[in-house]
Amino acid sequence: MAMGKEIMGGSMIERSSFVSSTKVFLNHGKNNNMFLVKHLEKRRAVVPLRKVVKGPVVAAVSEDLVKSVPVVSVPAEKFKVRAVVTVKNKNKQDFKDKIVKHLDCLTDNIGRNIVLQLVSTEIDPKTKAPRKSNEAVLKDWSKKSNVKAERVNYTAEFMLNSNFGVPGAITVSNNHQMEFFLETITIEGFAFGPVHFPCNSWVQSRKDHPEKRIFFSNKPYLPNETPGGLRSLREKELRDIRGDGKGVRKLSDRVYDFDVYNDLGNPDKGIDLARPTLGGEKIPYPRRCRTGRLPTDTDMHAESRVEKPLPMYVPRDDQFEESKQDTVSAGRLKAVLHNLIPSLKASISANNHEFKGFLDIDNLYSEGVLHELGLKDELVKQLPLPKVVSNIQESNRGITKFDTPKIVSKDKFAWLRDDEFARQAIAGINPVSIERLTVFPPVSKLDPEIYGPQESALKEEHIMGYLNGMTVQQALEDNKLFILDHHDAYLPFLERINALDGRKAYATRTVFFLTSPGTLMPIAIELSLPPSSSSSCSKRVVRPAVDATSNWMWQLAKAHVSSNDVGVHQLVNHWLRTHASLEPFILATHRQMSALHPIFKLLDPHMRYTMEINALARQTLVNADGVIESCFTPGQYAMEISAAAYKSSWRFDMESLPADLIRRGMAVPDPTQPHGLKLLIEDYPYATDGLQIWSAIENWVRTYVNHYYPNSSLICNDKELQAWYFESVNVGHGDLSQESWWPTLDNADNLVSVLTTLIWLASAQHAALNFGQYPYGGYVPSRPPLMRRLIPEENEPEYAIFLADPQKYFLHAMPSVLQATKFMAMVDTLSTHSPDEEYLGERQQPSVWTSDAEIINAFYEFSAELRRIEKEIDRKNLDTSLRNRCGAGVLPYELLAPSSGPGVTCRGIPNSVSI
Repeated sequence: MAMGKEIMGGSMIERSSFVSSTKVFLNHGKNNNMFLVKHLEKRRAVVPLRKVVKGPVVAAVSEDLVKSVPVVSVPAEKFKVRAVVTVKNKNKQDFKDKIVKHLDCLTDNIGRNIVLQLVSTEIDPKTKAPRKSNEAVLKDWSKKSNVKAERVNYTAEFMLNSNFGVPGAITVSNNHQMEFFLETITIEGFAFGPVHFPCNSWVQSRKDHPEKRIFFSNKPYLPNETPGGLRSLREKELRDIRGDGKGVRKLSDRVYDFDVYNDLGNPDKGIDLARPTLGGEKIPYPRRCRTGRLPTDTDMHAESRVEKPLPMYVPRDDQFEESKQDTVSAGRLKAVLHNLIPSLKASISANNHEFKGFLDIDNLYSEGVLHELGLKDELVKQLPLPKVVSNIQESNRGITKFDTPKIVSKDKFAWLRDDEFARQAIAGINPVSIERLTVFPPVSKLDPEIYGPQESALKEEHIMGYLNGMTVQQALEDNKLFILDHHDAYLPFLERINALDGRKAYATRTVFFLTSPGTLMPIAIELSLPPSSSSSCSKRVVRPAVDATSNWMWQLAKAHVSSNDVGVHQLVNHWLRTHASLEPFILATHRQMSALHPIFKLLDPHMRYTMEINALARQTLVNADGVIESCFTPGQYAMEISAAAYKSSWRFDMESLPADLIRRGMAVPDPTQPHGLKLLIEDYPYATDGLQIWSAIENWVRTYVNHYYPNSSLICNDKELQAWYFESVNVGHGDLSQESWWPTLDNADNLVSVLTTLIWLASAQHAALNFGQYPYGGYVPSRPPLMRRLIPEENEPEYAIFLADPQKYFLHAMPSVLQATKFMAMVDTLSTHSPDEEYLGERQQPSVWTSDAEIINAFYEFSAELRRIEKEIDRKNLDTSLRNRCGAGVLPYELLAPSSGPGVTCRGIPNSVSI
């Protein structure tokens, strides 16, 4: 008994109902003793886990799990083990689900069960095939069908030969009608301890998917180290996941494949809803997940649409879980606002299309949008509103009343100030566009034969008065001048944008001066129109205000800059550089790397929900007449702007934080600094916090990579790893695959760099660009997503209208009420953390996702480092010397603080691009 406690762990001996059968296993047979010796050293070497994670409510397993049972007379060459299977229940079931569930309970009693079979890591020398256990049936399925807990445990029993070896895989056959979510399987009764199978997958009925599902244990293997018993299963699982590239995908499928963005338009509904295909030689773009839908009737190259509320295909395991689905679709009233707009439009008179005053905007937070639109209760009751909305209207709480955004709750007039306008360039929602100015005047990179002279209209006399006595050259040399340059991104599209009804835009450049306290001040804004523009001047420069008229001119110029910045932020930095550019890597990870692969295990939490949120974006946000086209200045050309940026400026090797800071001139290499960089603006909150997070991720990844790849030859000879990277580049990003800047995956440093970049983009970079959208942009005058009027010149008729009522002119240049509220609903949803969010440094089953104790301890060290960084961020946000993150009415910079609760918190770094 003492020996049993040493090998199996005393606590397990005391609580396991399989002690008796294990005793038999311990005391009989030469093979058994060799088996125990083989695993004894490994068991003793395991480092105790330092973190205890409190789990969710789980239904109790049958009482026999915790009772000892009498010694059973079992032949010496046999021993018994038990599978504890954790199934996650659906919280909500419709009538059909309930009927099918009842039928499954009935048929389970007559033999249509959930059937398991263990597969050994060893080959049977007689059969030359993997050793397999008997098939075992889950017990008590019908008995536990009415258990209301979130998770329910079931058991199954296996009788194994003593030479079975270590179980490395388990197959699951679902002979029921209904799918079920299999969270984990733990096999108990082996002398060396339990064997864990983290599954986290939907298991479909065999009537729909006849093949058995394969799940592997948590022990990782490089491909060439795969035990003989698992090799064929490893290869089969990958073949199944890849599919054959044919047919229409069913929602229950688990097939990952590539396609171009040819489903954004809907030409069958009219030529105005046709959109070009993104991806291919004509318009390069990353690939997305293939659905296989049939083409439209009017364009054989365009894929037919699936409109809400019908779901779009993504592999079953990548679909939202219930709590996440509630958060995105129905958990918040503001999230359904854009579904109400068609009903509301018919009820609103022309007089209600624009804000009449700033009080009207304030009423969106105090009274609600329907009140602001002038809709009376009698009229509201006639609208086909969702029941949940109608109920809240009846309870007198008001419909879709928005929370006050943090940007105005801290200081209602902060958005008007120049210092706040500049501060947001380094501590706001888009802190990744600002660059150090190295040449003055700035020069365009566009073709002058098409887009006119490359020279800027900015001159030295425009900025000399703001340089504190320095010459322009001195200011450049002393790194005092910075620029927000959206000129080249917008100019090629301006003629088409400005021809749209109710859209007016410039291509903007904004120059900032770095003051001695370390804050930025805007000192000049250049507004450019195409040379063929009907305007008397295609380029003009606006400077800070000196009187009432120039103050309003300056506010309008800043609004146009902000509108440009909102577009670049959403279409390029947010959507393209995180969502779209990561999807090819995720597809290739599933297609080319087995769940057994250690790098798959590393990347797994950073892929969660990304394909589902991207599919939803194609369905309602970036599609023709979607929210982006409706509410953003570029309108129907929005995604073409995104594609132009991918072709001209996206480089994977520059997506790491250090490389990006150096590329933008915001930092220079300096080996004496903690992160090897010297920031040219020391109080640059995004960069200072980001470098700490980047270094923590990089150290974690380096520890992980060095553990599994002690030499470069292992990387070069890892066929799954190389196939993953090859497919990510040559298929997923195939339009840019010939570029010389792609890293070569031939040594540990390059592998660490690639993996760190992917994890950074999926977690911290996305968080910095996403979760402040409502707190910073929910007050539309602060960051208008579109502009509807240009700034009038003195010789134009509109100039007199502007002089007569500048506030009215300003508000009429803003989005309409409908555009504003639709945009606010979108960014409110995008800024919301769901209750099931997993944050950086957290994992499902944190102590059993891998069997490698050294890696588990390294992961806990990574988690501890993130907690330390979070405390440091909190400390900096209270440091009054850091004026870009602390001051009267100044929002603390928390977007890179790792943890968060649910809701709109303006903080928190989820593991993945999940919203």
